[in-house]
Amino acid sequence: MTDFRCIAPDVTLGQNVRLAQFVNLYGCTIGDETKLGTFVEVQKNATIGARCKISSHTFICEGVTIEDNVFVGHGVVFINDSYPRATVNGQLQTEADWKVEKTMVKRGASIGSGATILSKITIGENAIVGAGSVVTKDVPANAI
Repeated sequence: MTDFRCIAPDVTLGQNVRLAQFVNLYGCTIGDETKLGTFVEVQKNATIGARCKISSHTFICEGVTIEDNVFVGHGVVFINDSYPRATVNGQLQTEADWKVEKTMVKRGASIGSGATILSKITIGENAIVGAGSVVTKDVPANAI
């Protein structure tokens, strides 16, 4: 069987990490015993803690930190730019033209399938984000 995983040499994988086919990882850190589903992408400077489950079709962009024991449902999208633009003064933007806006998901949180998590957000410990939610502000610890 052909291996369809794209794992850049600058990725740090903890012990017993399980990666499904068709994952795309570059410049990120994945903690021990974490499981990533099919069609998950994790960008550079993103961190996923230990014993997390990241379900299929999820996009974790630069600037996202996910602590230990977090569940992320299918098709969850994180965003790291509040005002995205393709060009500056008629020229295609480069990394020098914008600043990454960080997002934090605290230990034990759960994010339902299809949620969109905007930038500059903290999802508190053991909080639950419902499926299909668009999270525009911080979610307190233990909140639903």
